[in-house]
Amino acid sequence: MRKIKMKERTAIILLAIMALMMATGTAVAEPLIGEEGETQSMIILGCALAMGIAGIGSALGLMLAGTSAVAVTGEKPELFGRCLVFQVLPMTQAVYGLLTAILLMMGAGLLGGSASADLSNPMLGISAIGIGLVVGLTGISAANQGMVASASISATARNPGVAARGIIYTVMPETIAIFGLLVGILLMTGLGLL
Repeated sequence: MRKIKMKERTAIILLAIMALMMATGTAVAEPLIGEEGETQSMIILGCALAMGIAGIGSALGLMLAGTSAVAVTGEKPELFGRCLVFQVLPMTQAVYGLLTAILLMMGAGLLGGSASADLSNPMLGISAIGIGLVVGLTGISAANQGMVASASISATARNPGVAARGIIYTVMPETIAIFGLLVGILLMTGLGLL
């Protein structure tokens, strides 16, 4: 019975996603050929690196903080809100990866419209890969942030008054990812992608 309900829910979710996509439509970009197409392909690789690596870091951080949050809220349900704040903090690095990917796609004309940069220059594609790596690799800081969040959740369980201090400690590893995002945006601006 439980499997049937799960299948029904999955089918409803998939139908809702399909209906949403059909209702809103999608942005269509004409793929380029030749050198410009190769540059676009390298930019796509930069997008994948930014989102993929930062996403893995965030997933690890969410897992580390989430396991502690589940344990604490099992014993002290009144701490759910505080634990949730700690648990979601490592997700921001994935948001930085997503933002970088969207900005790169916009600059390459992959989301409709025309490219804002000269795609005939192959160095632009190689630079986009570098931008993706900078944002993605600094996004791995989410795993460390998850460790600090986990410790902060444990400390909050013992003494709820230390939650604010725990948030400050938990946010500190994120500064590395913010620096990576800043470097990525500055590079995109300098290369004419923004």
